[in-house]
Amino acid sequence: MTLLAGVDEAGRGPLAGPVYAAAVILDPARPIEGLADSKTLSAKRREGLAALIKERALAWAVAEGSVAEIDALNILRASLLAMARAVAALQPQPDGIEVDGLHCPAVAMPACAIVRGDARVAAIAAASILAKTARDAEMLRLHERYPQYGLDRHKGYPTAAHLAALERHGVAVIHRRSFAPVRRQLSREEKI
Repeated sequence: MTLLAGVDEAGRGPLAGPVYAAAVILDPARPIEGLADSKTLSAKRREGLAALIKERALAWAVAEGSVAEIDALNILRASLLAMARAVAALQPQPDGIEVDGLHCPAVAMPACAIVRGDARVAAIAAASILAKTARDAEMLRLHERYPQYGLDRHKGYPTAAHLAALERHGVAVIHRRSFAPVRRQLSREEKI
């Protein structure tokens, strides 16, 4: 049997926090109903599916690209690095991977990028769910330490509330300095 892993990331657009990636090898003998692109599912549904994926998949792994790596490499490269880490952590290793989007990480096996793969391939949908739930959980942990930014509500995305909090409270270590709104705030702070 050929083992294919689905791979996806979550958190490329936010101004704060790591980017997460997941890799999943589904078990054809233990299907999971309702897998879909994580962005189309409610938080409660994602959590329920994440538990089923972890229980029924042949293998799954979640990895991250840190804020420092995002700023040093750029968000695309940090996302691909997180994907490669997730694939490397799979046990058993897959024979190939299918990745949501246009780009594939550097891995030791054949890789295929599939546009809208999270809506078309069950294993990629499963990976999107694990990456999103892991990232959301991390943003809730960061909210405990940095409640002034409202991360529990917007998960670090550049909402009006987050931009206002950034202006009011300044840039924290959790913010991606390479992202334009954060860079602008840093330049304002330097002028004061």
